[in-house]
Amino acid sequence: MKKSLEIVCGTLAGLALLAIMLLTFLDVSGRKLLSHSITGSLELTELLMVVVIFGALPLVSLKGEHVVFDSLDAMWPAWFKRLQRALVDIVCAALLMGLAYLMWNTGGEFAVTGETTAQLKITKAPFIQGMGLLCGLTALVHLVKAFWPSDEESSEGGTL
Repeated sequence: MKKSLEIVCGTLAGLALLAIMLLTFLDVSGRKLLSHSITGSLELTELLMVVVIFGALPLVSLKGEHVVFDSLDAMWPAWFKRLQRALVDIVCAALLMGLAYLMWNTGGEFAVTGETTAQLKITKAPFIQGMGLLCGLTALVHLVKAFWPSDEESSEGGTL
């Protein structure tokens, strides 16, 4: 399951990042060489950034690569650090699930109203609901980490 998550989310975020790089290269080249930029390139870049950020979010949580404050960790016993990590994962899961719910509902409202981007008229609903799904997936990652820590985290006491 972990490997599937890494493949799917990594591929999604990686392809979106590659698309941003290609779009930027072509847009700048067109502007400099042909005096004509790609119409809607800013909108496309914004939408692709959403895919990069939210596609990578489950992986960041899975690998524990968040920004951490661990200056006091040396002072605490291993059992306290495990408890702290579990509580942080539970709080993160709850907040991400709430965010997922709000995004899913907002995407649904956007679908009903036909909300689109200003220039290219790309429908926003799938992007908003995709953000909701990826937040929900990230919440599940945090729940799994809270209740079923990996062998490494159990032996090290985990990190915040």
